Amino acid sequence: MDESDEFKPKSGSKRRRLIPQRSSIRITWNELEGRFVRYIDHECGLSENTRDAYCRDIVQFFGWLGDRYLVDLTLSDFLGYLDALRRGNLSPATCARHLVSLRAFYRWLQLEGIVKKNLTALLESPKLWQRVPSVLTVRQVDRLLTAPNPEEDRNWVRDRAILEMFYATGCRASEIASLTMEDYRPQAGFLRCLGKGDKERMVPLGRGAVDACAAWLVERTRILKHALLPSGKTVTDPALPLFVTRSGRALRREALWELVKKYARRVGAPAKISPHSLRHSFATHLLSGGADIRVVQELLGHASIQTTQRYTHVDFERMKSIHDKFHPRS
Repeated sequence: MDESDEFKPKSGSKRRRLIPQRSSIRITWNELEGRFVRYIDHECGLSENTRDAYCRDIVQFFGWLGDRYLVDLTLSDFLGYLDALRRGNLSPATCARHLVSLRAFYRWLQLEGIVKKNLTALLESPKLWQRVPSVLTVRQVDRLLTAPNPEEDRNWVRDRAILEMFYATGCRASEIASLTMEDYRPQAGFLRCLGKGDKERMVPLGRGAVDACAAWLVERTRILKHALLPSGKTVTDPALPLFVTRSGRALRREALWELVKKYARRVGAPAKISPHSLRHSFATHLLSGGADIRVVQELLGHASIQTTQRYTHVDFERMKSIHDKFHPRS
């Protein structure tokens, strides 16, 4: 399926034919933002984070646009914009996302009759090299999970539970940040996770994560008893966040990134380690242990098996040991 298909209007929807506006009419992003956001919210089914990323991309596009008119841009102009992105030291993956954002925006402009042709559909996505995910060894993960300690960290109980949850479930930072008490089901041994595009999945919980969370829940109850809760909410309300700050507020996704970076530095892990590195490690270690790739795909919430397959290329040491063991001239 073409990546542009997700932006097509739902089947059965009808739009009246509109006449494109004259090139002498200047259109600003402020005039279009609300309508475009409603379009990608209601018709494209994108997640909040993806929607925000697309809007940031279009704001950057309008900054590049300057005094030019939307309806007057040519294919050469769009190629010039992509070239400007590349010269801005953006990665091929980021440039590709900018192009997807632009295609969605111009498809909507065409549907609304603001432009006659969607020239962005003729643009080719930058070719992406498959990047090898940054993965921690099992020993490095063990050191990271035990890095929070009572001597150095005020929130060590919570931080240890968060790190355990990352590695046990392979969840994204945004998914961990949005967890509620209702999502956490230790008796059943599962976590309910809401992923990209609001797709729900159930992920098994390991004993380490359950034990760490049990200790955290005692601390969480104490914190919430002294916190100013929303009107009508109690400490035991299942809709409250699973992980909170000292003041009882939900942790931001950015705070989770800072948390992982902090403890990664402490144990001497590479500087590029992030919450996504724990997700990569989760998948790689499962596959190295013999897990079926389709199961790993389901646990990660990947729509395509091709996205999951990149983890099969990571465990070079294991491949080398197999080669040494079985190849006659190793």
